Amino acid sequence: MKPESFRRILSAAIILSLSLTIACGKKDSKLSEIGQSEGEVSIVAWPGYIEKGETDKAYDWVTEFEKSTGCKVSIKTAATSDEMVALMNEGGFDLVTASGDASLRLIAGNKVQEINIDLIPSWKNIDSRLQNAAWHTVDGKHYGVPYQWGPNVLMYNTKVFKVAPTSWNVVFEEQKLPDGKSNKDRVQAFDGPIYIADAALYLKSAKPELGIQDPYELDEKQYSAVIDLLKKQRQLVPKYWHDAMVQVDDFKKEGLVASSTWPFQVNMLIGEKQPVGSVVPKEGATGWADTTMLHRDSKHPNCAYKWLEHSIQPKVQGDLASWFGSVPSVPSACKGNALLGDSGCSINGFNNFEKISFWRTPVENCSGGRKCIPYKKWAEDYISIIGSR
Repeated sequence: MKPESFRRILSAAIILSLSLTIACGKKDSKLSEIGQSEGEVSIVAWPGYIEKGETDKAYDWVTEFEKSTGCKVSIKTAATSDEMVALMNEGGFDLVTASGDASLRLIAGNKVQEINIDLIPSWKNIDSRLQNAAWHTVDGKHYGVPYQWGPNVLMYNTKVFKVAPTSWNVVFEEQKLPDGKSNKDRVQAFDGPIYIADAALYLKSAKPELGIQDPYELDEKQYSAVIDLLKKQRQLVPKYWHDAMVQVDDFKKEGLVASSTWPFQVNMLIGEKQPVGSVVPKEGATGWADTTMLHRDSKHPNCAYKWLEHSIQPKVQGDLASWFGSVPSVPSACKGNALLGDSGCSINGFNNFEKISFWRTPVENCSGGRKCIPYKKWAEDYISIIGSR
């Protein structure tokens, strides 16, 4: 992991620890009306989330927005949720496409402002399963606009696995693969601390005696078992990934055969005729439901609100889902989109919503009055695991 990644993860963890143990400061009032465009808007986004047609001319949901609003879009890509939190803490950005393991941190840290949904006419078209989701709605207030969602799938090499693997054990447990070779040094894992939840989800099924109910709510005994598993996995993993494009190259050049990943990398590799497939194993999957959030100190709130409305237009939603392999937050985008096709949402997992354990920030006070291991500890321990080999 790069030094700056360590610093950002630690910074985010420390800020989270402080923000969850003290009362939040008074937040700015939400915008009451949209005024004249400021001429620009800056967005922190996951790779592939905001396309200008530079990679493929068919995928461009920025150019027309800039022409119609006069708001020039600048994009800063971030590879992990911790990096997004760190960038928003540094300031200077208007919007961020935050996953559930970042959104509550940003709300608790007073870095984003409440959204006035009355200023977003298309809000009513958002999937009802997302409109009041816990990762962006606090005390009945919305702190973002749902963007896209999907599972963290198991990607595998189809030459090694003639039949799709059925369990995450191929990346967690040392074993002989169908080609007769060990999986050691042939699998990858995500280098964000939230990956601890993937291990917890696997153990929820593999070791039911641990009593894990929620992979983001782990008591000391459960957490210890998960960390032990990740330490063993460290001996199998030659390289962790957080940059989507680097992982694409790794699968082409480094002899890797299995890893957790996003549908985006799967689509990229299949598009390049690489022998890969993907599956949601029997244990289920973690996943992300991303929300576009507005910085409390945004210098371009009018352009930002125009983007929020633009971001949930059916064509934008459908084009993005086709490009990234994700699911639109607007169900109407699932029909009539030339790029996505009428079966695209189903293929990308629209009906798997209940099977996904969506990323969420682990906190100390969890359900049932239990004490659980908070994110700060997750971050510290995962950094130690990655650096141990």
